[in-house]
Amino acid sequence: MPELTAREAAIEASGWGNKVSFWQPRNACLWVYVLIVAYGLWNAFGIVNGEIRVYGPALAASTVIFVVYGALFWWFTTRIDRYSRQPLSLVVAAFVWGGFGATWTFALSGNTALISLYSKLAGQNFSLDWGAGLSAPFFEELSKGAGVLLLMFIAPRVIRTAYDGFIIGAFAGLGFEILEDIFYALNAAPEEFGSHQLETSLSTVVLRLVTGFSAHILYSAIFGAGLVYLIGTVAQRRRIGRGLALVLTAMLLHGLWDSVTAIADGNGTVVAALLAGITLLAFAAVITVFNLTVGPERQTMRAVMAPEVETGVLTPDELDALSGGWRARRAYRRKERGRKARRLRHHRLEAAHDLADQIAASGGLETERVRFARAELARLNAASAAPA
Repeated sequence: MPELTAREAAIEASGWGNKVSFWQPRNACLWVYVLIVAYGLWNAFGIVNGEIRVYGPALAASTVIFVVYGALFWWFTTRIDRYSRQPLSLVVAAFVWGGFGATWTFALSGNTALISLYSKLAGQNFSLDWGAGLSAPFFEELSKGAGVLLLMFIAPRVIRTAYDGFIIGAFAGLGFEILEDIFYALNAAPEEFGSHQLETSLSTVVLRLVTGFSAHILYSAIFGAGLVYLIGTVAQRRRIGRGLALVLTAMLLHGLWDSVTAIADGNGTVVAALLAGITLLAFAAVITVFNLTVGPERQTMRAVMAPEVETGVLTPDELDALSGGWRARRAYRRKERGRKARRLRHHRLEAAHDLADQIAASGGLETERVRFARAELARLNAASAAPA
């Protein structure tokens, strides 16, 4: 059956369903990852341990807020990963790298050293105005990207497409964002000699919450996709020009964001306008990259689930919705009238995705898990066909 052959080829090429084993004692990339994260954890512990006795309330409040904030972004990022989903262990590894490896091992010391060098070479005023914008894009984006690169060689059977790099990069950026924001809130606590530590730290928290949604997560997602294009995999032909363009786009957006005060020369109105413009530009860039990289994922989903249409498990409309974007899913749900009927259609799509995951995990073979997922889909189909 040609559809089954195409299914097996799509699963093999995409790496969908492959598991990640982190026990690879002969893989140097794994040890580099472990040592760098361990050093970051130790560095973070040393800094926090020296502050927690005095600024514990500020640290606790900011941590709780940013954990909730991070959970919302985690949910959103997993929701857009609707096709060949990344294993949980891999996205956790990306988050931990961003939170401790990139932040506390590279960015903190690297930014400080380079800004100090700018101060010596170009003067204190130049360093204050342009230091962040001319250091963070290099150390922060390259350090987060280094995590994506290491994970590509730790899990080469899983990270195979630019879309995989997009998702893994987003989680590395999320880890960086959360830990950096907590650090900023902790740094704000000593203002006014710590007498109003909660107020001063929470004002920083609010500022980071307002501006953070268009920062590290977006930059790292773009950078991660570009990195996969640069390196190439068995499923993604190397495209050096496109990869460099995406990597430089992420760094440029980051540099512009950190330089708005210097560009606007301190004018508050111009600063606000620039921040709004850069935010819109960042969202336009990340949506463009998402659409650029998601196409092969949708084709893989279609190839994996096409045999289910031939056997009557899925309808052609459901296959279109499953392998399409949010508009296709919305159009599929809206073909039914009534809230209950639309909810059933939503559940059928989720069950179909579960079936696709099980088929991919089995390599296209019939297993007990595949049969159970298919039976659940049939049960929902019977429920939707039953009279109200």
